[in-house]
Amino acid sequence: MGSLRLILLGAVVALGLLGAALADDAGISPLLFVPVIGLVIFLVYRSLESSPRKEESLPLKPWAGTTASPDSGDRISIAALADPALIVSSGWRVLAANDGALELFGGRIVGGDLRQTVRHPVVVEAVRSGLAGEAPLVRDVTTLGSQDGAFRVRVVRLDGERLLLNFTDVTQARLTERMRVDFVANASHELRTPLANISGFIETLLGPAAEDEPARRRFLDIMSREAGRMSRLIDDLLSLSRIELDKYVRPQTMLELPPLLVDVSKTLAMRLESDGRKLLMSVEPDLPQVVADRDQILQVLHNLISNALKYGHSGSPISVTAARDHSARGEEMVRVAVTDQGDGIAPEHLPRLTERFYRVDTGRSRSMGGTGLGLAIVKHIVERHRGRLEISSRQGEGTTVAFLLPVTMPGRAGEGDAAGEAGAASQNRNMTVT
Repeated sequence: MGSLRLILLGAVVALGLLGAALADDAGISPLLFVPVIGLVIFLVYRSLESSPRKEESLPLKPWAGTTASPDSGDRISIAALADPALIVSSGWRVLAANDGALELFGGRIVGGDLRQTVRHPVVVEAVRSGLAGEAPLVRDVTTLGSQDGAFRVRVVRLDGERLLLNFTDVTQARLTERMRVDFVANASHELRTPLANISGFIETLLGPAAEDEPARRRFLDIMSREAGRMSRLIDDLLSLSRIELDKYVRPQTMLELPPLLVDVSKTLAMRLESDGRKLLMSVEPDLPQVVADRDQILQVLHNLISNALKYGHSGSPISVTAARDHSARGEEMVRVAVTDQGDGIAPEHLPRLTERFYRVDTGRSRSMGGTGLGLAIVKHIVERHRGRLEISSRQGEGTTVAFLLPVTMPGRAGEGDAAGEAGAASQNRNMTVT
């Protein structure tokens, strides 16, 4: 800009001298041109001084996470940033925006005043603090631009003229934290209830019912049931914890399912007989082996058949089928389904059945000894096996819960990295409800 000023001022002076020479030839005093030349020089200089600077050309200090654009010297490029990002001048003008920011705030944000385009008081205050020299700083906001959710805004000073704003979507992290807090609260509540009951009956036995034999026996029976409920809950909590620890470690062994199904039927034979129920099994001949942890698949089958026993009509059969199937990508799998003949489940409950401590009928579930963790355990085991869970139900007819397991060992053709697949797994991708 300094060189341009000198060139233009030189041109004005040259034109003034030329005009003076021409005036001299015409017999006009050159002194008359001095005020005019001075005025022109002054106006040109003021015009250059007041014209907006090209802020995009200012040198910027490097910032971690950015890359330099090859055609812009040491200017910073935010195009490579995964999160929405803006560069803002000291005059509040948005100088640059990457694709994420354009999607979040709209395509017209570049060149506009941040206070008018973003219109979020927390962001505006963060930029004001950054311009005052308080950067780097971090602020948390909600409902930013066109998106609802939680965002973390980082403000970094690039130099005396610019700030870099980075917007990270932390909605999922907040939901995960909320789930963790809810889980702890629910677990505490589930443990506190039977413990409070046991404590109350102990006080009664030590007091008014100390010499009442029928009351003592009745209270001791209730205490035994409550203690058993606590024991089952603790077992399920520990089981869920162990499964989550192995979440990214896919099983490496091959397993034959037909013998496992026979073992489960023997384990539950007494319960089936006492309830007048039958277990109807249908296994496809020459069923291929699956990649699975025997103990965990045994736990899945036990949980699903136990649920069918609890919620199927008394005397009705329980159907278990095992057959070949395929994933959406064409991967060969084995599908195992457990079907009861019960009241069924309303559609609005189906997507939440695998949530921890979620119950369709809390009273009925507890009276039957349920902990509210059975299907959550099933879901996590199936996810660890890179399988899929399917739940379908018709009210008045019954419910079918099925899981699909791959037959291909990790590392073979068409197989992705186990840890990567686990990281990408989600309830929506690994579970189907109908």
